[in-house]
Amino acid sequence: MNVTKRVLLFYVWIGLSVSLSMGPVPVWSQTTEEIILKMQRQMEELQNHVNDLEKRNKELENRLNQQEQTAADQVEKMEQMEQVSLSAPQEAINTKFGVDLYGFLKFDAAYDTARTDAGDFARWVESEATNRNDDQFNMTANQSRFGLQFNGPDFGNAKSGGRVEVDFYGGGAENKSHLMMRHAYLEMNWPEYDFSILAGQTSDVISPLVPNTLNYAVNWWVGDIGYRRPQFRLSKGFDVGENSSLLLQGALARTIGDDWGFDPGDTGEDAGFPTLQSRLAYSVPLWMDTPATLGISGHWGQEEYDADNADHGKDFDTWSASIDLVLPLMEKLMLKGEWFIGENLDAYLGGIAQGVNRALLEEIESTGGWAALSMGPFDKWQFTLGAAIDDPRDRDLNAGDRARNYSLFGNTFYSINEAMLVGFEVSYWDTEYKYQTDGDSVRLQTSLIYKF
Repeated sequence: MNVTKRVLLFYVWIGLSVSLSMGPVPVWSQTTEEIILKMQRQMEELQNHVNDLEKRNKELENRLNQQEQTAADQVEKMEQMEQVSLSAPQEAINTKFGVDLYGFLKFDAAYDTARTDAGDFARWVESEATNRNDDQFNMTANQSRFGLQFNGPDFGNAKSGGRVEVDFYGGGAENKSHLMMRHAYLEMNWPEYDFSILAGQTSDVISPLVPNTLNYAVNWWVGDIGYRRPQFRLSKGFDVGENSSLLLQGALARTIGDDWGFDPGDTGEDAGFPTLQSRLAYSVPLWMDTPATLGISGHWGQEEYDADNADHGKDFDTWSASIDLVLPLMEKLMLKGEWFIGENLDAYLGGIAQGVNRALLEEIESTGGWAALSMGPFDKWQFTLGAAIDDPRDRDLNAGDRARNYSLFGNTFYSINEAMLVGFEVSYWDTEYKYQTDGDSVRLQTSLIYKF
């Protein structure tokens, strides 16, 4: 029974109640015509009341529908805002085009049974001839890292962005460390053509892999070459078959060398042209969905050093040839590694930080590499075992120079929660010197890491 019928019955009931309360009306006092007219007027009044109630009921119904629609719109808007928040959980800073803040806080504590360079992290072991049984303990937070990833705007079918990243290994006292720029570059990317342009400072094109270590140096100066420097880079990808691809990269990079010669501010960059870098990588799935990748890379440049103020100087070549490999062995077992050969590699963290023999005025050639086996994650655990070596050519060295540097390492990481990690690493280091006593050390390191 709808509202209109209920109201009509209500008024009829009221009318009958009133009539009965007034008592019977003498038939002789009213004619039949008067009674009919009176009933017609009452019916008209009831009909007007019913029409008015129907009108009000319609207005209330429309108002209720509007409120329901407004509430539904608000719920939909809240759901959309929640979806946007979930799809971009890392967005922490809002600018005109959007910026993502990322990084980690890292505490390192390490004990070495012999004196290593540089202490907070290991590069090589000092000779026992000068530092005999000199153990040491270090603590630092310098590897803590902060970065900003800039996103957009898009233009046409291209995307633009940039990145800046720093840590605290820029020098200064241990408790007053300076910032050090790691990355600062802009990038334009055309996904449809698998093509990108990068301009600024970032990692070298050559030898792009790094092992998973607690040691900040990630096997630099002991088999892992390649660092960061200003560059202009082009990258192009190619599909060469089902699930297979090629990546070709080339870069013009800033030439950086030793700070020596007649002009102590000259680090070799006045050769008049940039250093050339390139890499070709082939990726293909073998027995797993995760692709294996084999890369070949190299660089060539020249460093010019002044011997006096009469424009007498000498040019030194710097070059390298490298192979890098990522090989998935099982679902949670992966092998990574690199091998290199080259000359004058100190600016690329090779040759155990020896690039040019200043007595012979000749480039120092070096060969080396590293390999690491990663296992996991298993629940909250992950493990790595590896080895690395950097072996300069003996005839390019003087007495007392570092002749070979190698390391064996193993580490484990445990995830306390989504953000916090604790790590433990044990490594053995052995550094040989030409015509001088070697140095060896066992390094025990632990780290606490908070990622954001």
